[in-house]
Amino acid sequence: MDLTELQEIAEKERANFKPIRIRCCMAAGCLSSGSVAVKESLEKVTEETGLADKVEVCSVGCMGLCCQGPLVEVDNVEAQGLVTRIYEKVTSENAPSIIAGLDGGEVKVQTGDLQQPFFTKQFPIVLENSGKVDPERIESYIAADGYQALYHVLREMTPAEVVDEITRSGLRGRGGAGYPTGVKWATVAKAKGDRKFVICNADEGDPGAFMDRSVLESDPHRVLEGMAIAAYAISANQGYIYIRAEYPIAINRLQIAIRQAQRLGLLGSKIFDSPFDFKIDIRIGAGAYVCGEETALMASIEGKRGTPRPRPPYPAESGLWGFPTLINNVETFANVPWIIRKGADVFASIGTEKSKGTKVFALAGKIKNTGLIEVPMGTTLRQIVEEMGGGVPDGGTAKAVQTGGPSGGCIPAVAFDTPVDYESLAQLGSIMGSGGMIVMDETTNMVDVARFFMEFCMDESCGKCIPCRVGTVQLYQLLTKIREGKASLADLELLEELCDMVKHTSLCGLGQSAPNPVFSTLHYFRDEYLANLSNDT
Repeated sequence: MDLTELQEIAEKERANFKPIRIRCCMAAGCLSSGSVAVKESLEKVTEETGLADKVEVCSVGCMGLCCQGPLVEVDNVEAQGLVTRIYEKVTSENAPSIIAGLDGGEVKVQTGDLQQPFFTKQFPIVLENSGKVDPERIESYIAADGYQALYHVLREMTPAEVVDEITRSGLRGRGGAGYPTGVKWATVAKAKGDRKFVICNADEGDPGAFMDRSVLESDPHRVLEGMAIAAYAISANQGYIYIRAEYPIAINRLQIAIRQAQRLGLLGSKIFDSPFDFKIDIRIGAGAYVCGEETALMASIEGKRGTPRPRPPYPAESGLWGFPTLINNVETFANVPWIIRKGADVFASIGTEKSKGTKVFALAGKIKNTGLIEVPMGTTLRQIVEEMGGGVPDGGTAKAVQTGGPSGGCIPAVAFDTPVDYESLAQLGSIMGSGGMIVMDETTNMVDVARFFMEFCMDESCGKCIPCRVGTVQLYQLLTKIREGKASLADLELLEELCDMVKHTSLCGLGQSAPNPVFSTLHYFRDEYLANLSNDT
């Protein structure tokens, strides 16, 4: 495979585009609502009406507005210029109406508004191909400039230049901690070892989070390309994608993508006729939340029980099987091809001074527009919740937003004008996390929220260290006692004391961050805790 062959594949794919393309969402949300039947009905009606020569019905990934699925978008270049329409809550019975509308007939289907803030305020980098390319056809990805970045780095850049480009972009790890990606790559590149590994952490376990799953279901080749670029930069020849078994669609599409890339010589030996070899294998986890922690993840890949180990040494020095290892999450790798194609300076011009680029969020909870969004860093919570999310349904009022999952905190409505970046969220007692964003309204009891996340951490604790194993149980029992109106002020003081102990003595990030939802709700909604105390105190 060389650049000419890559371009020929892209040109052939584009030449086969028909004047009218009907794109059907085949991500998990729409699939669960019956999008397969919708696509089959559209194909059938297209054949029956004799329009197959000019109408193409194709499968694509997530279109974002998951609450309105199944979603169908129609690109019509026969109209004056390119006209795109989106249809919501489509059923198989709607197929004749949609096809009739292609020739000016009345469309009796719920039509969405692509000019609403949910769509217009997004800045797609990671999601630039989601809802546009067929995730099961490598030709579709190549036609969208796929693997151009990999060719560029292999044939025109040194590994050090690639690391420098990522460093200058200001990209920070999108897995939660926000560690500078370029610094991590440079550390692994300089590390001494007979072998090096690249790991993609796709063990997305936060309640309400579905960012990584959607990216892998919608644009798997983008992640493979990002991993290959990273491997070249640090001189690694083996990569692993660690993904939880609860993501069967993503796993299947990754397997297809890897086979297709190998067939075209984009993975394997001498990629793009260069000396660079790179292989990617999938490792499927059993769903343990603690395996999202990098040392537990590596132990699981090695066939051991997924429990954390003390650091240092860090994976960059001694990781998988004792060799230097680079670990980034799905979204981090998905940014890489765009940065190489567009340039580090362009990426660095987006976002804030210390938080560059964009962030993908899974918007869920008591919100009108639930789904997947990607916004520039620095976008305020109010813009996300009230404008893009459409606010609370039925005229309700937003009370708080939970960011960062079980490791994050609850941000009250009075702080909704806060820009969403790493530093601002930390000042509020929360974190960016991997990108879960759950909206709560005035009916939500914040003690219940803290108790829910503590129960999650208690169940998911690996049990290796006592502060987490025992402490989360005690915290959960105290929160239950408070919620049942049986606790005293002394219990509330004990709750705070235990939270501090668990945070500062647990071995890994699961235990260290487990008290965060309690801390934030105590800080901003202390009156709700006091209201739940026993009247005898």
